Amino acid sequence: MVLAQASMETRLLLRNGEQLLLALVIPLIALVGGVTGAAALDLDLGHPPVDVLTPGVLALAVMSTAFTSLAIATGFERRYGLIKRLGASPLPRSGLLLGKTGALLLVEVAQLLVIGGVGLAMGWDPDPAGLPGVLAAVLAGTFAFASLGLLMAGALRAEATLAAANLVYLLLLAGGAVVLPATSYGGFGELVRWLPSGALGEAMRAATLRGAFPVTELLVLLAWGALGTVLTARTFRWE
Repeated sequence: MVLAQASMETRLLLRNGEQLLLALVIPLIALVGGVTGAAALDLDLGHPPVDVLTPGVLALAVMSTAFTSLAIATGFERRYGLIKRLGASPLPRSGLLLGKTGALLLVEVAQLLVIGGVGLAMGWDPDPAGLPGVLAAVLAGTFAFASLGLLMAGALRAEATLAAANLVYLLLLAGGAVVLPATSYGGFGELVRWLPSGALGEAMRAATLRGAFPVTELLVLLAWGALGTVLTARTFRWE
């Protein structure tokens, strides 16, 4: 039942133009535009721009799917009574959540392959030793952002969720150290690295640039995920 639910959730997400915009189009524009702009402006990022921006855009893709897309989709499903009806079906509510999580992971695999492929075509040279760190960061980031997305979707009305999720996405994209390194934000960077966006972006860069296993950043993401899970369990309304 969980696999069937995950398959259905994946198909629904991929058929939605807005979700595809968040999942692939915006991250790809950020990658190509960022690398091109950094080269044209001769920005000094400490490494080739494509090596710095590609892991950040991969982190952005995880955030867009696990947080923004999940929050908006769940909010409207709750509004239309779909979640309540599924909760009364043979599919247990835990199965519904597991199905949504499985769909997120399937979409993220596609994102990593497409965005990573474009990055490689543009000259990205990741450290192979960082693969375990990348996988751990993606899983921890998905946990953190999915719990926060469900928290928002379960506590707010659908229209409010739509506005809030997009607003948070734009704020974190611009100032959350997800695409650009935290050092690019000056003294503010010491603060944003403790946000889930900053922790995920820094974890991806540490793994791909240095081949490191980002223990501190993973702990930050797990802490956010645990907090979001506890609050979601207490506040989520199924109808």
